[in-house]
Amino acid sequence: MSAAIATPVSVATGTTHPAPEDLNSPFILTNDKRPPILPWPNISSQAKWSVSSYKFGFGAECLQDGDPETFWHSDGPQPHFITIEFPRKVAIQKLSIFLCHPLDDSYTPSTLAIRAGTGPNDLQDVRIITLEKPDGWLTFDVSSEPNDDGEGLKPVYAYLLQIIILANHMSGKDTHVRGLRVLGPIEEPTGEDDPFPWTSKEFKMYETIR
Repeated sequence: MSAAIATPVSVATGTTHPAPEDLNSPFILTNDKRPPILPWPNISSQAKWSVSSYKFGFGAECLQDGDPETFWHSDGPQPHFITIEFPRKVAIQKLSIFLCHPLDDSYTPSTLAIRAGTGPNDLQDVRIITLEKPDGWLTFDVSSEPNDDGEGLKPVYAYLLQIIILANHMSGKDTHVRGLRVLGPIEEPTGEDDPFPWTSKEFKMYETIR
């Protein structure tokens, strides 16, 4: 499988709200340390999270605590990995990952492999991403397979998702990941209850008041 280079088409600086036109970019980068507000639902809490290794106080809980100053710090041989296991098969559309090369330097991942399956014994690579000194929340599709209509990429249906850190910048050994979120696909409106449903990604961002 060939690797995709994560070069964001557009960057939203100093805000957690990407511009509507940014939502169609293959890689959405927000420089704010807070998680971006996106139309895709966050399904992270539905899963059990584990990591290949960690230093005491820098475990898997740091990936979801919402604190940009904490991070998962691996403490074992490469490759390092994060395992996200759901109790049922779910549709997974995107990942949002917070990396900070200016602070973490050689601890920053440079190549990620995304694997999915029904369990640890049948995982398959669905996406490989190459990163160039990332700084912020990077959001990208888990799959590289186009939708049937040619607009966007298909979700991946899996019980288990694994993010493999294949390499770090400057050949660093251990790794730092400051945040990670798993996002599901945007639910298609049925139109039964609402005569004027919110259908686009842009409108879905502002459908509810936060």
